[in-house]
Amino acid sequence: MCRVKTPIHLLLTLPASGFLAAPLSAAWAGNWHPALLTLMCGDPNIFITDKDGVWFINPQELQELQHALEEYLPVVLGLTTKESRLEASVEFRWKTLDDEQECCVSSAWYEVLSVVHMMAMLALFETNLMLIPKNGQVGGERKVSEDAKKDVVDLLLKASGCLDYSVHHILVQIPAQVKKSFPCYLQEGMLEAISIQALAQCVEIQLGLASECEKATLSVKRRLACELVTYFSQAHYCLSGCDTSDSYGKKLLLFLKWKCMEAKAVAYYYHGLVLDKGAEASNHISAVCCLSAADDLVADSKRACLSFCLASPITRVPPPWGIMRNMHKKIPDAAYKKFQMYGYLFEQDKNSAHQSLPDLPEFALSLRPEGYELPSTDPIWDNVDSQPQIQSLKEHLNDEEDEVETK
Repeated sequence: MCRVKTPIHLLLTLPASGFLAAPLSAAWAGNWHPALLTLMCGDPNIFITDKDGVWFINPQELQELQHALEEYLPVVLGLTTKESRLEASVEFRWKTLDDEQECCVSSAWYEVLSVVHMMAMLALFETNLMLIPKNGQVGGERKVSEDAKKDVVDLLLKASGCLDYSVHHILVQIPAQVKKSFPCYLQEGMLEAISIQALAQCVEIQLGLASECEKATLSVKRRLACELVTYFSQAHYCLSGCDTSDSYGKKLLLFLKWKCMEAKAVAYYYHGLVLDKGAEASNHISAVCCLSAADDLVADSKRACLSFCLASPITRVPPPWGIMRNMHKKIPDAAYKKFQMYGYLFEQDKNSAHQSLPDLPEFALSLRPEGYELPSTDPIWDNVDSQPQIQSLKEHLNDEEDEVETK
C-alpha cells in the first residue's frame, strides 16, 4: 500500500524475483529495457521510503519503468495467442510492495492483467509525486501550477482507462476458476472502483480550479460538486460488493467513505448558495437546511478521515487538500450566518415541508476513462529467425511439465 500524504490511495505491486521463465528471458536476451531487467529481479529498491514510510521513486526512473512495461507487454501477449499454445504454461508471480504477499498463477492473461494494473498504479503514483508537499513543506499543500494540475488530470484519466479496459477486456479472457486464485486487489469490483475513483479525483481537481476562478458561476461549481458525489458513490458501491477483508480493501473502503462525505458537504454547500438566490422564503429555508447539512457532513468527514488514517497501516492525518482546504472554514461560517439571517422563518412556519433537506440535483457525468487498447503482439513471435528460441521455450516448458508429472 502506498502511504501517501495526498488523497490518492493506491496499492503498488512488483513482479516476484525471477518472474520470467529462464528460456523466455533468454529468448529476448539483449532486447530487455534496463528498467525491466531490474524489475525482473523483483528488486524493491527502485522504490524508497521516507521517515513516514511514504514510498518514492525518482521521476526519471518512473518514466523508464512505464516505458519498460510498455515494451514487455507485447512479448507477453505472444503467450496468449492460440497459436503459441503457451497461455497456461508459464507461472507468473507478483507481490505487494508493502507486505510482500505473493501470488503465483500459471496464466499469461494474469501476467497481462498484472502489467496493465501496474501501469495504472504507476500513473496514480506519478500524480502523487506531482501533488505531495516537497521537503520543507511539511503539513502544507504543495504549490501546483494550473498546467501541472491538467497533467495530473491526464494521468488520472490514463489510469482509469487502463483499469476500465482490464475489467471489460482482460478479465473476460480468464476462466472463473483461475480468477478464484487472484489476490483481492485484482477483483473486478476493486478494479472498477479504482477506475471510477480516478475519475472522481479528476473532478475534484476541476472543482478546485473552478473554486479559484472568478468567472466560474455557482451553478458550475454545484454541478461539479454533484458529479463528484456521484463518482465517489459509484466507486464505493463497486467496492462494497468485493472481499475487503485484507488491509488494503478495508482502508480503501474507509477512504471512499471519507471522500463521499467531503463531496456531499461541498455539494450541499453550493446547492444551498444557489437556492439562496431565490426570492421566496422557501428558498432561504431550503438554503439553510443545505448549509446545515454541509456543516454536519464536514464534521462527519473529519471523523471518517481519522478512521481511515488509524486503519492499518496507520498513516498521518493529511492537511485539508484541494477544495476542502477552504471549505473547512467556509461551510461552518456560511451555515452560521445564513441561520442568523433566516432562523426566524423556521419559527414562523414550523410545519413547512420546506424545512426538510432537499435532494441534490443529478447531472449527466462529464468524464469517461481514457481509451486504452493492448498493443500488437511482439513481431518476434512471427519472425522466422526467432523460431529456434521460441521452439526452445516450448520444449523447455514441456520438459518442466513432464518433470512435475513424474514427481
